[in-house]
Amino acid sequence: MSVRLLNLRPVPEDEAEEIRQLLTEKGFDFYETPAGRWGISSPGLWLRDQDRLSEAKAALESYQQERCQRVRAEYEELRQSGLHRTWADVIFESPLRLIFYVLVIGFILYLSIIPFLGFGG
Repeated sequence: MSVRLLNLRPVPEDEAEEIRQLLTEKGFDFYETPAGRWGISSPGLWLRDQDRLSEAKAALESYQQERCQRVRAEYEELRQSGLHRTWADVIFESPLRLIFYVLVIGFILYLSIIPFLGFGG
């Protein structure tokens, strides 16, 4: 019976591709379920052989630890060279989006507070 190995919803595409490659290299028989047309289904990787689940989880755990160390080292290298992405970069990339969000938040706050401002008068 098949057993779910990994939920792919929070997984970036590059990491998912590396995991697929890892499972193929290790000889695991697996298949993938997509998120569906509207993205409401849960995408995942399923292992066909339930007996190899612990072996697959161990390989996945080892990969995730290696990836974590690699990504942290890459980020630290970018941070030390001054090339990492900051909040200022995000704001300058799309200032109109920031203005829109601030206006929407202000409007929601206004609608939330206005009933209470009228009670005193």
